[in-house]
Amino acid sequence: MRKIRRKKHFYLRNLFIILVFVFLFLPIAVLVLYSFNTSKMNILFEGFTVEWYAKLFENANLIDAFKNTIIIAVISTIVSTILGTLSAIGLKKYNFPGKGFIDKLIYIPIVMPEIVLGIALLSGFTLVKLKLGLFSVLLSHIAFSVPFVITSVRSSLDTLPKDFEEAAEDLGAGKFKTLFYVTLPLLKPGIVSGALLAFTLSLDDVIISFFTAGPGTNTLPLYIYSVIKTGITPDVNALTTLMLVATSVILTVSALYQTRKLRKL
Repeated sequence: MRKIRRKKHFYLRNLFIILVFVFLFLPIAVLVLYSFNTSKMNILFEGFTVEWYAKLFENANLIDAFKNTIIIAVISTIVSTILGTLSAIGLKKYNFPGKGFIDKLIYIPIVMPEIVLGIALLSGFTLVKLKLGLFSVLLSHIAFSVPFVITSVRSSLDTLPKDFEEAAEDLGAGKFKTLFYVTLPLLKPGIVSGALLAFTLSLDDVIISFFTAGPGTNTLPLYIYSVIKTGITPDVNALTTLMLVATSVILTVSALYQTRKLRKL
């Protein structure tokens, strides 16, 4: 009876896991499949073709929106990673007035609904009379990405052995040398995770970009949102498929890199 129960439990568990994976990845599989659809209406799959992967470069609006998205994502990731890493180190290692309040303040953009954050940023830009455009979107993405980087880096700081930093200081290294040659290399897994998270959040943001983009400014998520009413064409599916492949490669390389680094510690 125990063997029968174990087998039953084993099959039910595996069935549940399979259903979860189907639920998660079936929409992605459909998206990839429809990027090869011969029908421009993209409602029913009528045949197989790869022409949309060439035609997507003829869609100027789509390519411009994609370029804007990549530019904003790259710059916001670099800036937010630098600010977030330095902020996490400062909050962890130093005591100063208001530290407890700032610690709690960091989590507000993380838990706050995006629509509230979007309206708040729009109100702030209006107050300082900042013209809405790519720059305002960039500032918005930096604002909501920094807390995620801080959280990721602080997780690595909590597991960081103090012996290395103390040894470096005992051997005559100053605080800046210790930071750049000891602390930051040891924090690489957390920094890379925070940077990838910031890049991903920037890449697919719709709501905050919608409030802060202004007229004439477009990103890929906003472009896709605008064409939903008329129907998403296969060239959009083709572009998102290419982005999916690129993202999967980056995440795989990052995971392998972090695993290798953690094994060395």
